[in-house]
Amino acid sequence: MVSFEPTQIIREPNFTLPAGKVRGHPLSRRGSKIPLKYGRSGELLFKNMSLFNKEELDLKINKGRSRPLAYRMRPRSLDEFVNQRHILDEGKPLLRAIKADRLTSVILYGPPGVGKTALASVISNITKSLFLHLNATTTTVKELKYILDQAKQRVRVFNRRTIIFLDEIHRFNKTQQDVLMHDVEEGNIILIGATTHNPFFSITPALISRSSIFELKPLSIEDVLKILKQALKDKERGLGKLKIKISQETLKLIASASDGDARRALNILEIGSLTTKPDKDGVINYTMKVASDCIQKKIVLYDKKEDAHYDTISSFIKSMRASDVDATLYWLAKMIYAGEDPRFIARRIIICAAEDVGNADPQALVVANSAYQASEFIGMPEAKIPLAQAAIYVACAPKSNAAYLGIEKALEDVEKNYLLEVPDYLKDSHYKGAQKLGRGQGYIYPHTNKEAAQKQRYLPEKRRYYYPKDAGFEAKFKKMLDEKERLFKENNSRKNDVY
Repeated sequence: MVSFEPTQIIREPNFTLPAGKVRGHPLSRRGSKIPLKYGRSGELLFKNMSLFNKEELDLKINKGRSRPLAYRMRPRSLDEFVNQRHILDEGKPLLRAIKADRLTSVILYGPPGVGKTALASVISNITKSLFLHLNATTTTVKELKYILDQAKQRVRVFNRRTIIFLDEIHRFNKTQQDVLMHDVEEGNIILIGATTHNPFFSITPALISRSSIFELKPLSIEDVLKILKQALKDKERGLGKLKIKISQETLKLIASASDGDARRALNILEIGSLTTKPDKDGVINYTMKVASDCIQKKIVLYDKKEDAHYDTISSFIKSMRASDVDATLYWLAKMIYAGEDPRFIARRIIICAAEDVGNADPQALVVANSAYQASEFIGMPEAKIPLAQAAIYVACAPKSNAAYLGIEKALEDVEKNYLLEVPDYLKDSHYKGAQKLGRGQGYIYPHTNKEAAQKQRYLPEKRRYYYPKDAGFEAKFKKMLDEKERLFKENNSRKNDVY
């Protein structure tokens, strides 16, 4: 039996809607004036109510209690949406799909406070489809299957699409994501997933292949300033009814401290405005000190198992490799400030010292290893000093990756080509019967006859893996090896060459 088709189903993500009753929900109280009815399947239906059009609902449910400023200031249309021009500029596929109400399943990926939920809010105001907002942290498989079944019936009976906005989609495990896959593929639902995690790590490949991925970038300081000024002027949803005196420098401080997170910037603005006592004229003086007190310790986006972690360490290593000392110290400071394990940082300095400095300055590896031992011995916060010393040394040292390239080339040769046999004169001769097998015969000991030893090859075929560079100490290696090769060619006739 099919339920009556509603204009909108309102479901709070943190409770289940049982048939015939909504326990503890404000709308179940007597005297509620909001139009509602129960469908035949027991779902609570609200007529003519969009999930994101909450202003009227807030007034009736919360009886005047205010939502957070960041919540109230969500854009209501694409014109109010700030930034993300790389995906929402005129002619872009996503913008055309939203305006034409022909959206297909998408994954919105980006850091907090850049507009993922806000964009879903705008879509909910534009679309004629049924729009449902779910949160992956509180939605069960049973609830999800019920919603998907209703969506399938809605398409079959009413020819109406269902858009499901699934916030924190990365919280769904593989089994939960697989539940969505069939209905996404058949078009029974349009999925809008929002996540702060890289979807290629946190979303199943099958679901990714059925969705378009759109990355939202952090907001610029100018974008955040625009949002803050809108909130200060807006009398309906913002702080426009308050007499707030705030300088451009203070707004810039808030915008800078937010690191492209509009929600954080609006929270700082709201806390300072609501907790600062007005003067005798009713003016709230939002000063630099008020802003600093509200900001407190700056939050650095740095997830130790996700993109921010690997992107930052990658930038750190590449800065050392390119001898950019200031960039090296900046990325090091970011990791230290965010609480990264100093041993992890030290290990990466050691790797860079061996791979990118190599024999151009062998001392770099010694310094890096000493920094690792020191960081373990003294711990943080003092460990930042030897870490900085080692990072600067590696950044400033002459660079050569010849040792790294050499072992990579040799490994590739061993893996892909036939293995060379050890020449008899290089084989072990320290066991009984070795001489009868010819082991060790003809070997020339370099310490007793250096000139004669130069006539021998130590591979049965000539191979070349190590190409030292004219950088730092390695230039001496290059000169020595070139000279050795020249002497070998002079001292050996073709018949004595061992290849």
